[in-house]
Amino acid sequence: MGGREEFLQIWQQHVTRPGSEKLLDWLDHKTDFFTAPASTRFHGACEGGLCMHSLNVYHALHDTFFTEGDSEETFAICALLHDLCKANYYKPGTRNVKNEATGQWEKVPSYSVEDLFPYGHGEKSVFLIERFMKLRVEEAVAIRWHMGGFDDAARGGCFAISEAYDKYPLAVKLHIADLEATYLMEHRTSAVR
Repeated sequence: MGGREEFLQIWQQHVTRPGSEKLLDWLDHKTDFFTAPASTRFHGACEGGLCMHSLNVYHALHDTFFTEGDSEETFAICALLHDLCKANYYKPGTRNVKNEATGQWEKVPSYSVEDLFPYGHGEKSVFLIERFMKLRVEEAVAIRWHMGGFDDAARGGCFAISEAYDKYPLAVKLHIADLEATYLMEHRTSAVR
């Protein structure tokens, strides 16, 4: 099953919240979510990398942390949409790289950032989701802080992340699942060098 098909299957099986169908329609027809890369070069820098990453985060989150009483819908929303901010964010192109074997310069595929709506990372994902459907507080907090210490606010000394992780364990779980997907499951998944 391809990335888009698996995403749609999980979404349709678990997400029934009002507005979810409109959000899915927007994802499918107004964004490059299913074809976009997950990064410029680090992980999933390939066509479909963002969808692949979202699915990997879903599986890491669900397989590691889901217990009886947890909400399937919450896990699906948080994992599948945590990086929604990356839709319509990367621009494909090429750059010149010297071939070490031949000494010749070659054009290779690359991605660059073209942020048309510079609103942050996790907070941008929350904003975009809530244009279509309401998030529960724990979902919004988890998505907002999924970057952990890599978030610009945390690197700048903001203590809200510590309070968020203390009050909302889902935020910690989503961050751990994101790390597992990025650094373990997606190691060497970039098509660019």
